[in-house]
Amino acid sequence: MAITAQDVNKLRQETGAGMMDCKKALTEANGDFEAAKDILRKQGQKIASKRADNATSEGIVLTHVSADGSNGKVVALACETEPVSKVEDFQNLAKAVMETAVSTNAATKEELLAAPQADGRALQEHITDLMGKIGEKIDIISYENVTAEKVVSYDHSNGKLGVLVGLTNTGGVDVTEVGKDVAMQIAAMKPIAVDKDGVDSATVEREIEVGKDQARAEGKPEAMLEKIAMGKLNKFYKDNTLLNQDFVKDPSVSVAKLLDNTNKGMTVTEFKRVAIG
Repeated sequence: MAITAQDVNKLRQETGAGMMDCKKALTEANGDFEAAKDILRKQGQKIASKRADNATSEGIVLTHVSADGSNGKVVALACETEPVSKVEDFQNLAKAVMETAVSTNAATKEELLAAPQADGRALQEHITDLMGKIGEKIDIISYENVTAEKVVSYDHSNGKLGVLVGLTNTGGVDVTEVGKDVAMQIAAMKPIAVDKDGVDSATVEREIEVGKDQARAEGKPEAMLEKIAMGKLNKFYKDNTLLNQDFVKDPSVSVAKLLDNTNKGMTVTEFKRVAIG
């Protein structure tokens, strides 16, 4: 049957696919709109399979904090190239991902991808559809939740870095400003844990061995190696765990002291730092 421009435009409006792709799909489906949609979806699946191993080093990171401030979410939707990250369809998809995360309160990335959209299809299917339209791999590379007495977020100006920080013992004080400062500290200094207790044992053991090797290379006596290594480990904690780091805006106080000065006993319970690239 003859495929009219009106038919092609209608399919394009319904799927967002390109004009030529829509015309080709309608021709292959003999004008059957539902069959044409299936063809376009299969095109997205083929691209997803073909580009499965491609690197996704561009994209958008979004954060959201609930109205009561007790829960925060951060999502990273990634693609292969910067131009695609700026396409309206990609940005709208990122917003849809976050809206779905908020509305469903999905606990994991898998739950988020399986969540049904307005048309009844899973979020993953919509992501695959856009891959077919754009021709690049698109993936949710990170999805994190933080629940605490008070959650504060920070979005970096490049749109590719987001931080959530959970605070406790706020004492009813407005801690938004200090929370933002701490979130920016996390963005800049990349701590690996809240405090030394949060550092995994493998990392601790590695740092101790590195400290011993360095001391040994400097000619220190074997009997001193353990003590020297522990000193280096404490320096590692100071540099790499949030509460022990010097506060960037005022190095005379640690982050722990900054929080305690704001309200006695206030501290960080959890944080998430998500970046693309």
